[in-house]
Amino acid sequence: MFSPSAPPTARIAAVLNTLQPAERRVAELIVESADDVVEWTAQELADRAGVGRATVVRTCQGVGYRGYPQLRVALAAELGSAPGEAAVDHGPGVLGRMRGEIDRLAGSLPALASLLDPDAVAEAVRLSASARRLLVLANGLSSPIANDLAMRLTAAGRSAEFIADAIAQQIAARHLTSEDVCLVVSGSGANEASLRVATAAARGGATVIALTSFASSALTEVASLSLVIAPTGVSFRDELEHTSRVAYLVFAEVFAAAVTAERGAEAVQARAHALEVVSANLGEGPGD
Repeated sequence: MFSPSAPPTARIAAVLNTLQPAERRVAELIVESADDVVEWTAQELADRAGVGRATVVRTCQGVGYRGYPQLRVALAAELGSAPGEAAVDHGPGVLGRMRGEIDRLAGSLPALASLLDPDAVAEAVRLSASARRLLVLANGLSSPIANDLAMRLTAAGRSAEFIADAIAQQIAARHLTSEDVCLVVSGSGANEASLRVATAAARGGATVIALTSFASSALTEVASLSLVIAPTGVSFRDELEHTSRVAYLVFAEVFAAAVTAERGAEAVQARAHALEVVSANLGEGPGD
C-alpha cells in the first residue's frame, strides 16, 4: 500500500479519513505528540488516547506497519531527518503570514512523492502515453492542475483534453472505451462531480487514473490506478481548509515530462512544433 520510505506522518495523513474514531484518536495523537510517542510504550499511548492497546496495534497496521515497535522506529527516523531549526516568526502582518505559509508548504514538499508507488506511476505514464484518447479532468480547486497538465501534454504532442463544464465532462467520459484513459485530479477524492466523471469513464471500460491525497476514498475505489500525493496537512479537514495545490503543480510538471520521454522521438518533433508556435507569438515590446 505504501512505499517503505513513506514516513509515518505522511501515511497517517493519507488514511486518516478511513480510520475508526478510536483509531483516529491514536493516529492524531501520534502526529501531535510525535517526540513523546517515540518514548512511550504501546500501553502508554493507549492510555493517553483513551483506548485499548489492541486499538494502538490496529492503528499501526492500518498505516502499513506490523505493529507499534516498527512505527516507533520509523517515527524516530522521520524526526531525526526533520530540520532541527525552530519555525521562523515572520511577524503578524500580511507578508509575515504569507512567508509563514510558504515555509509550511516548503517543509511539506520533500515528502511529496513518499506515498507514490513506483509501479503505479510507471504504469500511469505508459498508459497516458499510449492511450487512444486521454481526458484530464477535475472540478473545483483541482481544475487548474488538470488544465495545466493537459496543456503540457498537448504541447509535447500527447493530445490531452481538458473540459471545464461538469456535465460535458461526464458526457465525454461516458464515450471513452478500453483504449482510453481518464485522469481525474481530486485532492480530497470526494468531489461529487469528479466521482461522476470517474464512474462514467469506468462504465465504458476506460482506465481511470486518480491523482489524489488520500490512499482510500470514493475516488480510489473507482480508479484503476491511484497516484497519492502526500497531503500538506494531516487531516481531511486540513485538505479542505488549506487546499494547497503546490505539490500537484510540481507533480504535474514532472509527470508530463515523463510521458513526453515515454513517447520518444515523436515528442521531440512535437516540442519543436510547439516552440515554433510560441516564437511566432512573441512580440517586440516598446523597450526591446
